[in-house]
Amino acid sequence: MIVWIAIIVALTVAYLLGSTPTGYLAGKLLKGIDIREHGSKSTGATNVLRTLGAWPALVVLLVDLLKGAAAIAFSRWLYPWLGALPSVTPETGLDLQSWTPWAVCLAGLAALLGHSRSIWLNFSGGKSAATGLGVLLAMSWIVGLGAAVVFGLGVAIFRIVSLSSIFAALTAIALILALEQPLAYRLLVVAGGMYVIFLHRANIQRLLNGTEPRVGQASKS
Repeated sequence: MIVWIAIIVALTVAYLLGSTPTGYLAGKLLKGIDIREHGSKSTGATNVLRTLGAWPALVVLLVDLLKGAAAIAFSRWLYPWLGALPSVTPETGLDLQSWTPWAVCLAGLAALLGHSRSIWLNFSGGKSAATGLGVLLAMSWIVGLGAAVVFGLGVAIFRIVSLSSIFAALTAIALILALEQPLAYRLLVVAGGMYVIFLHRANIQRLLNGTEPRVGQASKS
């Protein structure tokens, strides 16, 4: 019973961390606006950049990264700690340490879902790219670093954040499949990467139409 309670707690914490509406709060605190009514209607750092400026966007980006990393860190701490309790291990007969990769997988997905479908914003939100990068960096820093480098290069070359985010998601999927990683981590990155790309479907349509705004250019939404 206590194991299932721990799973529910871990998923709830991860979801609530991810659902913290950083971009929305920035809009309310700095300009008294609902950022979902401006630009691309997203609460992510890119729309904050277009609507509020560079410094607020940087803060939102960093906080969104930390949300994903914190969800993974909490999950990695909870299960080994729970497994070390003498009153738990004999009861369950389970090696909770071995469950940690799967707990990390579920927590990462919950954080991504929380960012894009925040309970505080009537289940709307951003596209989970920054939170997903935080998840990657905390889960496997090599994969996270590779995705971050590709994202940075994409922005520098194409000046289109959405395209760079899609490239980063594809890079993360390729790296996690190429490297020696637990099966749970591979499933998380593949599922999470595809989810981030799915959330960019409107951007993909604008990219095909040639109407996707570049960095420094106002959204035409």
